[in-house]
Amino acid sequence: MNFENILVTIENNIGQITINRPSKLNALNVATIQELHNAFKNLESKEEVCVIIITGEGEKAFVAGADIAEFAHFSVEEGAQLAAQGQELLFDFVENLKKPVIAAVNGFALGGGLELAMACHFRIASENAKMGLPEVSLGVIPGYGGTQRLPQLIGKGRAMELIMTAGMIDAETAKNYGLVNHVVPQSELLEFTKSIAIKIIRNSPMAISKAIKAINANYKDGVNGFETEIKNFGKCFGTEDFKEGTTAFLEKRKAVFKGK
Repeated sequence: MNFENILVTIENNIGQITINRPSKLNALNVATIQELHNAFKNLESKEEVCVIIITGEGEKAFVAGADIAEFAHFSVEEGAQLAAQGQELLFDFVENLKKPVIAAVNGFALGGGLELAMACHFRIASENAKMGLPEVSLGVIPGYGGTQRLPQLIGKGRAMELIMTAGMIDAETAKNYGLVNHVVPQSELLEFTKSIAIKIIRNSPMAISKAIKAINANYKDGVNGFETEIKNFGKCFGTEDFKEGTTAFLEKRKAVFKGK
C-alpha cells in the first residue's frame, strides 16, 4: 500500500508503522488518521505479522498532537463528528486490534499523540519523551479517548491534575505513574521494543488475541470481564495452537505455532 504520511515495514514477524511528518512533529490530521487505520487493518490481516510497533519519524516527536489548523474553525457538530470518527477509525480500532500493538514513544507525545499511545496495548518511551494532554489550554478537552484512558492507566487524581493543568510529564514520571512500561535511551528505543516483540512472537497468536479481548473487557461498560475470560479460555481448547502448545510441553520441546 502507498502512503503519504506514514511508512510501513514488515520484518521478522514484526510490522512497523512510522508516522512520517517530521516537519509537523508528526501531528495527526484526518488524512494521517485514515492512513493509520488502513495500515493497521492491513497488518492485522497478514498472517506473518504477529506484533505491530508504532513510532514517529525523527528524534523530536512520536506525535506532538493533532493538526490544530485543520479544526480551528469547526462548529459544534463538526467537532463532535471529528472526535467520533477519529475514535472509531483509529483509537478504538487500535485498542481492539487482535494483534498486540506497542507504542515506541520517541519524544513528544502530546494531545492526540498521547491518546494514540494510550490506545496501544502498552508503551515504551525514550529518555527524552514528554507526555501530556494540553487541550484545555486551547479551550477544548481531549477528544480521542484521553479523558477515559488516562485515568484507567494512571488513576483519576493524577489524570485530573495532568489534564486540568495542561502540563507535561517526563519519561521517568510516566514510568512511575504506570503510563509507560520501560524507559530507554533514544538510540536503543526501537531495538529494545523489538526485543519485547520477539518475546511475544514466541507465544500463541491465537491465545494473545483472546487475552487482549479478555483484558479489554474489564474496561467496557456493561461487560463482565470474568465472563469474557471464561468464554475465551474455553475457546482456546478447540484450537490448533492449544493442541500444539500442550503437546510441545508434554514432549518437552518448544512449541511451533501457526504463522511462525
